[in-house]
Amino acid sequence: MPVTTPKLKIDAVRGFGGEIVLHGDSYSDAYLHALELQKQQNLTFVHPFDDPDVIAGQGTIAMEILRQHQGPLDAVFVAIGGGGLISGVANYIKAVRPEIKVIGVQMNDSDAMMQSVAAHQRVNLPDVGLFSDGTAVKLVGEETFRIASELVDEYIAVDTDAVCAAIKDVFVDTRSIVEPAGALAVAAIKQYVAEHGRRGETYAAILCGANMNFDRLRFVAERAEVGEEREALFAVTIPEERGSFRRFCELVGELPASDAGEPGATGGALRNVTEFNYRISDAAKAHVFVGLTTSTRGESATIARSFNDHGFDALDLTHDELAKEHLRHLVGGRTGLAHDERLLRFVFPERPGALLKFLSLMRPNWNISLFHYRNQGADYGRILVGLQVPAGDAAAFDAFLENLGYPYVEETANPAYRLFLQA
Repeated sequence: MPVTTPKLKIDAVRGFGGEIVLHGDSYSDAYLHALELQKQQNLTFVHPFDDPDVIAGQGTIAMEILRQHQGPLDAVFVAIGGGGLISGVANYIKAVRPEIKVIGVQMNDSDAMMQSVAAHQRVNLPDVGLFSDGTAVKLVGEETFRIASELVDEYIAVDTDAVCAAIKDVFVDTRSIVEPAGALAVAAIKQYVAEHGRRGETYAAILCGANMNFDRLRFVAERAEVGEEREALFAVTIPEERGSFRRFCELVGELPASDAGEPGATGGALRNVTEFNYRISDAAKAHVFVGLTTSTRGESATIARSFNDHGFDALDLTHDELAKEHLRHLVGGRTGLAHDERLLRFVFPERPGALLKFLSLMRPNWNISLFHYRNQGADYGRILVGLQVPAGDAAAFDAFLENLGYPYVEETANPAYRLFLQA
């Protein structure tokens, strides 16, 4: 297996008594190494997908689907790595109920079968994405290519965010966690329905794997909100002047509810702030990285227009990979403008008005020089705040903290703050 194989799968194989050999970054690398071991040790090689018996065995999944669901079925969505699963499924379905569509699904960065079918010959990819390690195959099989070219009706490519959203969907519906490859079919169904406007049809998705390392769930949870367009990200520019931060926060609270316009919506779903990052860097303008909950696709553009209409220049970053992967974690750094800065970690209750209470109790001459918040799904939010407080206001600042009533820890003397943030 490749070195990128989830530890969960490695431990399972070892638990069944298997000898583990890890080689290369993808299945294709491990496959070539297996062939070398076959020659060196005079072994028998059983191909994982490009073999008629293996293909037939995977085709029994289609047999079970049609036995258990004998009613109308418009399409079956199948993830593709090397092509064994879809070859077996397509062979059976087209022999028994040829009217049912068989739709293949691949990651947009591991689409060897899609490229091969389009080129009418097998295409060997120079590299493949590894998020969906179960389908990370550079070269599909000869037999699977032949079968897929003849029997598969359509192909769909999905991206990482869509797959993360599908993993969440499967969990919400079944309380089961699948691996990325196992969620490809669900992601494709959602994309297929959205693109073609289908209604009243019946689809089946084959969940073909559940080898998910627990530590990967953090990434999946974060990207799922964007993948299902439940979170919108923005870079908003506000004047670096007294009261502008509060005016912006009040505007966020006045935005239309996130369920407005949905069938049966009451307009009562509050639009929550999912992320808020800021570091003073300019004497005239402040650039804020903001995340907000959404409920419908394309809603981020509407929110951006609302910000602009109220005098806050906004850039929609919802689909910006640089912003999602890196910039959201890099807002900060040293600045020569943060004089008299005190750094505190607060625990805010996750309820509307908590931030405005904080702002309303502040003295007007205290400036927020740093703000970092990310919703972690808990009932309390952990927030890092930098405040510029003149030395003469120390007693008043202590009284402010007392009246606020939020638990806090002062970190002004923290060596990490001095190394990375303090001017």
